[in-house]
Amino acid sequence: MATRTARTAWNGTLQDGSGQVELSSSKLGTYEVSWPKRTSDEADGTTSPEELIAASHSACFSMAMSGEIAKAGGTPQALEVTADVGFGPDKEGGGFMITGIKLTVRGEVDGLDAAGFEKAAQAAKVGCPVSKALTGVEITLDAALD
Repeated sequence: MATRTARTAWNGTLQDGSGQVELSSSKLGTYEVSWPKRTSDEADGTTSPEELIAASHSACFSMAMSGEIAKAGGTPQALEVTADVGFGPDKEGGGFMITGIKLTVRGEVDGLDAAGFEKAAQAAKVGCPVSKALTGVEITLDAALD
């Protein structure tokens, strides 16, 4: 199976430094990262590990969801998946942590009712490889047909 690679070059201290994350496998781009922007409500043109996890999780979940819909006898016409990844203080261990992930999926699906769609979404949440990798984080799900 495939291996994908990303690389980060970091210069300076945590507070004053910055880095560039390169999507090495796809060569799709290089993106700025910094601690002050990571902890701010405004990204201002930079990305963060949490945004990259959100991108990975929403993409993986959408693929898993499409597969689960087909297994249930439905046909996905369109899926819109959002992953919101929280970041904040680790109250128990100190430092910082991913505080939770909320997956939201809305779909246009032929051949499934709302209950079938919800069941497929729950199976996709459990079966998505990124969800499996993030088992130490609470993942919530909001799934509904459009």
